[in-house]
Amino acid sequence: MHAVISANENVPCDVKFTSAATNDSFMLAPGMYSNGEIVAMDRAYINYEKFEELTEKNVVYVTKLKKNLVYEVLEDCMDMDPSGKMQYREQVVVFRKGEINHIARIVTYVDIKKGKQPKLIRLPTNDFDMPLETIVLIYRRRWQIESLFKQIKQNFPLRDFYGESSNVIKIKIWVTLIANLLMTLLQQSLKRRWSFSGLANMVRIVLMYYINLDSFLESPDEDLKRMLEKCAESSPDLED
Repeated sequence: MHAVISANENVPCDVKFTSAATNDSFMLAPGMYSNGEIVAMDRAYINYEKFEELTEKNVVYVTKLKKNLVYEVLEDCMDMDPSGKMQYREQVVVFRKGEINHIARIVTYVDIKKGKQPKLIRLPTNDFDMPLETIVLIYRRRWQIESLFKQIKQNFPLRDFYGESSNVIKIKIWVTLIANLLMTLLQQSLKRRWSFSGLANMVRIVLMYYINLDSFLESPDEDLKRMLEKCAESSPDLED
């Protein structure tokens, strides 16, 4: 499954199913994007021809550099912190393939995560004006799609299928995506703060009961107390 997520909505706006051998780059369709939009993607989407098309349409891309890519450096400079350590490295480069000469900017920074060794991350982009920190933040937003897949796996595990045909599998995945969308909309509509997993579990419990779901989820303790009192009042007295 391949998906495109709108950063402001946190839900897929384009989903396609292919065989596992299909390269991700087919999803990078410049015609989908409009002037001024920003696209953050994984390194599997690197395609110089499509990068040129995005640049011509004034669409900004930010991706991660593959280790084996060859390019010519036109400009090179580093930003150092007061202790003399590199914070960012900024390069202007040209990627060549056939008749394509794609000029890009590579922003390199040190990715430091707790409990792990620091590593250099190199981010090609066709934007030459944004601050270096902004380019890094844009790429980090790409992790929204990883968070989405993790959320789906945790709350709607796709373990059992009612058949083996591709159509059966696609239907199950579509139903899962729809359920995830409905839960996301419900979570955003509530004033009470719920974790996604907690809300999904609660909806599973009360789904088949005839209750006002919005009222119950806003104040479950009070709503449950009122329902119990109502049941007690309507119950007939038992005679000895």
